[in-house]
Amino acid sequence: QIEGLTRAGRRTLALGDAREALGCFRKALVLSGGTASPRLRRACAFNLGAAYVETGKPEKGLEFLLQSQPSEEESEELSGDFDFNLGAAHEGLRDFPKALERFGAAVERQGAEQAGGRAETRVRMGCCYLGMREPARAARCFLDAARSYTAAASPEAAAVALSRASGSMLQSRRFRAAEIAGVLAQCRSLCESIPDPALRGRLYNDIGLGYSQLRIFSLAAESFERALALCGGERDRRREAALLQNLGAAHNALSSFGTALGWHRRAAALHGALGNRRAQGQCFGNLAHACSRLGNHEAAAESYLHALQAFRDSGDMQGQWQACEGLGAATSHLGHPQKAIGHYKEAL
Repeated sequence: QIEGLTRAGRRTLALGDAREALGCFRKALVLSGGTASPRLRRACAFNLGAAYVETGKPEKGLEFLLQSQPSEEESEELSGDFDFNLGAAHEGLRDFPKALERFGAAVERQGAEQAGGRAETRVRMGCCYLGMREPARAARCFLDAARSYTAAASPEAAAVALSRASGSMLQSRRFRAAEIAGVLAQCRSLCESIPDPALRGRLYNDIGLGYSQLRIFSLAAESFERALALCGGERDRRREAALLQNLGAAHNALSSFGTALGWHRRAAALHGALGNRRAQGQCFGNLAHACSRLGNHEAAAESYLHALQAFRDSGDMQGQWQACEGLGAATSHLGHPQKAIGHYKEAL
């Protein structure tokens, strides 16, 4: 009966029915109390504790996980799973030093044949370091995880780990640009073998943002275009709008202003349809800059006016200041010095 309840708990937990799973594990633990096997009781307490942790109740989970810990004489029974779940409970309670201690113990207990488990543990350690605001250490954990996922033939998980590693590397500012670009290139290479279009699109977007921060705008634009191709239809309009905006900004940075115009206009229209006035103002500002660089100062002034109104609607003071400055420059080029002075005064 205990075995049946345990199987049912694991099955329903995998299906996302947390309440039913916890009920099964609780019944199994109660029944185990009537047996003469301490090992069975510990196993049932472990299952219940791990389920609580997985369903977002780390404090309750920790209570039962500690009940499942064997005595010092029986410490050889401890497994990497126990340490991992105990670490996850401490992580959920934001006690990152204790979580790292347990995750480190889990890695030591996980053999080479458990590459996937070691990788997942490294990812959780990286998350703890991010919680402690130590992005350099987090980056190294994510890179270790990516290597383990590659060894376990899990390209999707390896690509996600590399993406997180590059973001942490950029955040830490302790890595050379060439190192970060190398990680982004590895991630981009893995993307080609990922069958899930939604995941592939998210990764290409993250890669594009990484290249933008490195100011490698040609590869940023290429990555954003690949992400956009995977973001069509009604699946994620906000993501699509952000990608259009990023594409326009990348082409501005490349001085491809003629190409940038179309992206800016599409981004502004979609942000407007979604009611995101601040982002729409940013797109109008980018459009105005492109028009100005192409010598079309009349179109630039009109776009700056649209940007100014959007920033007013969204309460963005910095955006309003930038739009007023741009308006001043555009109207000055159009031969209206008094209007230009008025806009510059408004910026002040």
